[in-house]
Amino acid sequence: MLDDETGNQVRRLAKCVKEHNGQDVVCIDVSEVCSWTSCFILVTATSMGHMRGLMRELRSALSEMQLDINQKHKKISEGGWELVDCGDIVIHIMSEEMRSFYELEKLWYTGKPIDLATT
Repeated sequence: MLDDETGNQVRRLAKCVKEHNGQDVVCIDVSEVCSWTSCFILVTATSMGHMRGLMRELRSALSEMQLDINQKHKKISEGGWELVDCGDIVIHIMSEEMRSFYELEKLWYTGKPIDLATT
């Protein structure tokens, strides 16, 4: 189960991507079924430009929250999937095609959905 601080960080980051038109935002608590992270945030970007914009906004939000990104990339992947590893929180920004193909929600079905109604 996520601690309150991580839960609040997840909700704040989900709000950030929603405010910048991230589509189909889903957060999954994987703390009880994953040994290397506590939570996934999944978001669909509508284009490469949108993905770059979401990354810019996330970097700003993470900086304000004093959360570090592990293994930063200078250039956004052209493959349609950008992974932002912040340790306890891993953010997946994906094209619609990648999201449909990999179906991470189904892969991590044993995780618990996080209610974003408060974001």
